[in-house]
Amino acid sequence: MRKLRVGIIGLGRIGRMHARNIKSIIQADLAAISDISEEAVNSVAEELQINQKYYDYREMLNDPSIEAVVICSSTNTHAQIIKEAASAKKHIFCEKPIALTIEEVNDALNSINISGIKFFLGFNRRFDPTFSKMKEEIKSGKIGTPHLAIITSRDPAPPSLDYVKSSGGLFLDMTIHDFDMARFMLNDEPYEIYVSASSLVDPAIGKAGDVDTAAIVITMKSGARVIINNSRKAVYGYDQRVEIFGSEGMIMNQNMPKDFAFLSNPYETQLSNPVYFFIERYKEAYIHEIETFISCVMQDEIPPVGGEDGKISLLMGYAAQKSLTENRPVKFSEVI
Repeated sequence: MRKLRVGIIGLGRIGRMHARNIKSIIQADLAAISDISEEAVNSVAEELQINQKYYDYREMLNDPSIEAVVICSSTNTHAQIIKEAASAKKHIFCEKPIALTIEEVNDALNSINISGIKFFLGFNRRFDPTFSKMKEEIKSGKIGTPHLAIITSRDPAPPSLDYVKSSGGLFLDMTIHDFDMARFMLNDEPYEIYVSASSLVDPAIGKAGDVDTAAIVITMKSGARVIINNSRKAVYGYDQRVEIFGSEGMIMNQNMPKDFAFLSNPYETQLSNPVYFFIERYKEAYIHEIETFISCVMQDEIPPVGGEDGKISLLMGYAAQKSLTENRPVKFSEVI
C-alpha cells in the first residue's frame, strides 16, 4: 500500500503530538522532521525512529521525496513557510492562524492557488466526535432552525506574557476557534459583532494590551445570535461547551471529565473536573483532522477546512478588536 511521505516543521508541543499521531496512521509515513532546536529534533528522531532530520526546513522542502508538510512552527513563520512549501509543490497542513495580518494571509493563499496543492487549516474542533455529531443532528433538522448558539471556551490558566505579546491577543489566538465553531455549527456567516471585555485574571495581560475575559455577541446573516464567553483562567479545568437552540429543540455537549466515576451519597453528588487542557480534550480530534488531511491528498479531495475559513475567522477577530476599541457593534463588512 502506498503511503504519503510527510515532513513536520516545528517540534514544540503541537508538533510532537502531530508527529506521534502521523506515526500511528497506516496511510502515512513520517519521513522527516525539522526544527531550529537541535535538541528537539534529536529527541523526536530518537523517540519515533526518524532518520531524516533537518534544522532548516528549506532543506526538507528541497527533498523531492517529501510530498506533504505539517506546519507547527510559531505563528509569525506560517505565511512564509506556506509560500515556500506551495512553491515546492508540497501539500500543506498548517496550524491556525495562517498569519496575523490580512495582507500576509492573502499573499499565502495566492501562493496556494497558483501551486494547486491541497491546503488544510488546523481548526481541530470541527473533527471532535461530539461536535461532529452535533453538526450532523443540526444539519438533519432535528432541532429545527437554529436561533441561538452559546459557546463557552475557558482555558485552565493564562499563557506567559511573552506568548500573549506574540500571539495576536485573545481574539486571534483563543477566540478564533470559537469564531470558526459558530460558522461550522450554524452553517452561517457573521453580519455584526459586539464585544465587552477586560483583564480580570491578570492585570499584566491588560498592561500588555490584551484582555483575558470576554463576552461576545455575534449576529449571523440568518438573524441567529451567537454568544461566546471566554476566560483565560477556569480553576476547575478546560471548559469547552456548546449549546445550539433551535425552533424545534436544542442540542449541547458536556465537558470531558478526567474520569467517569460518579459519587452520590446523602451528603454530596460529585463528578470529576474536566480534563486539564486542549491536548487531552481534543486528542481524538487531532487524530481525525490529520487522517482527513492525508485522505484528502491521497484521494484528491477538497479539504473540508481551508484558507478561506482561516481568513474569515481572522477578520472576525479584527471586528471583535474594533468593537472592543470603539465600544460599539461592528458590521463584518467594515473589516473586509
